[in-house]
This record gives sequence, structure tokens and C-alpha cells, in this order.
Amino acid sequence: MNTPNIAKEDILNAFNYRHATKEFDASKTLTDEQINFILKTANLSPSSFGFEPWHFIVVQDKELRELLKPVAWGAPVKLDTASHFILGLAMKAPMVKHNAPYIEHMMKEVKQMPEDVVEMYSKFYREFQERDFTLDSDKKLFDWSSKQTYIALGNMMTAAALTGIDSCPIEGFHIEDTEALLRDKFGVDTDKYGISFMAAFGYRKADPEFPKSRRPLEDIVTWK
Repeated sequence: MNTPNIAKEDILNAFNYRHATKEFDASKTLTDEQINFILKTANLSPSSFGFEPWHFIVVQDKELRELLKPVAWGAPVKLDTASHFILGLAMKAPMVKHNAPYIEHMMKEVKQMPEDVVEMYSKFYREFQERDFTLDSDKKLFDWSSKQTYIALGNMMTAAALTGIDSCPIEGFHIEDTEALLRDKFGVDTDKYGISFMAAFGYRKADPEFPKSRRPLEDIVTWK
């Protein structure tokens, strides 16, 4: 496998270019190749223990987008104008608990681990949940899963920016109402999956009104 050779300046330019796009140019649409590239970066993203506790719904149906508006106060303009709108789901306790069938499936079928490795890995994962991170409630397990989805979200937005595509991460939604909608209209088993984030992709209608502002690097980094 060839070592990536991307100029650091190009990467920083992409980070400076990226901003939370409030309104997209509705006349411009991403190609299938472009959105699949973005989704592939989510697919290739790292996750704790490599268990990929996520699922992504690409909402292109206009009626479903309309249904999302009342439960997602931060999304209506994006739902109207974004080329592609993604719901990031995180797995709940029945899927990610150390003895869950999905975890066994990941180890045996996806990662194709030998039995002795499965046994060792299962022991580490159980101790991680019960001792290291004390993931002793359904809420803690879901919060842990949601952390993983944000790695994928960050990678999708970075990949988009590197290829001149705009994005906006969205947390402006009512969780319970959104999950009820997911259950009733999207066919999601909300005992197994919960909403973690929403994200819009497309092309900006206008440049940001204000320049990007960040705290100085020395304020956020400590060297010891």
C-alpha cells in the first residue's frame, strides 16, 4: 500500500475552507461518486475495539426531509437546500454490550478472528466495559457508541472539505421526538439504534459572513 503524500498546506487549507454551512446552493448536487467517497471515509474510520457501532441513513426523500423539520430545529434550511442529508445513528446497549451477538459477529465473521483470539478479545472488551470505563448502564453504553460516530463524522467533513464540498454538523434536534420518527417513518429499531448526529453536505450558497476564529494553539495545548 502506497504511503499517502498530501501536502500539509493543502490539508490546512481544507480545514480553513471548511465551515458549518448554514445554507446550501440548492441548484448544485453531489454526484453518486462524491457522496459514496464521503461515506467510504466513514466506513474506514476507526472505532473503539474496531466494532463500528454506527449506521448512516442518507435522507434524499423530500417527504421524509419534511417530516424531520419539526423535530430538528437546527436543520430546516439545510433540509431544503443540502444536496445530501445524513442521519448518524449509534448502537444502543443490546448491540454493544460485551456479550451481545453483534460483538461476536464482528469478531468472528467480519474480523475473522481465530477462536483463541476471540476469547482473549472478549475478555479485554468485558474488562474495558466493566472496569476501565465503567459502562454499567444503557445510557453510558449509548454515549460511548455516540463518541465513535463523531470520529466518522469528523472524517466525512474533512474528506468533503479536501474535495471542495461543504458540510454542516447538526445537533439541533429533539432526541425523543427524532427517535419516534425514526421508528415510525424510517423503519429503525430504536431499541438497537439511537440518533447521534445529523449532517448536511453540498455546496455553500455564499461565503461565511465572518472569518474563522479559534483560540491560539498555545491556549489549548500543554507540553510536559
